[in-house]
Amino acid sequence: MSDDALIRPVEITLHSASRQLELRYADGREIRFSHEFLRVFSPSAEVRGHAPGQEVLQTGKKDVQLIRIEPVGHYALRLVFSDGHDSGLYSWAYLAELGAHQEVLWQDYLTRLQEAGGSREALPPPDQT
Repeated sequence: MSDDALIRPVEITLHSASRQLELRYADGREIRFSHEFLRVFSPSAEVRGHAPGQEVLQTGKKDVQLIRIEPVGHYALRLVFSDGHDSGLYSWAYLAELGAHQEVLWQDYLTRLQEAGGSREALPPPDQT
């Protein structure tokens, strides 16, 4: 089995109610990502920056929803989120890496969020009075 066959899912399912994206692979593996996790770890320059040290900590993404999945060639997905974010291509290799390190990445994110005094909760809209 080629490397591409190992990292390219054979089935992609968007679970809107549970806010999960499920990837299934030819070897039987299954990876589930929360919409929030995928939004927080977007590969876009807006999130990752253009160089090391320019990353932007994502806050207020707990209730974000993945509203659309767009295939990009045979190598990636463009994910469109309810907060309007739609930049960054999630390559098969990037998704495989996220899946392999999901727990560690999430715990690191929660630690950085706490240290920065941030929150997963969205800020309420400004008072319109």
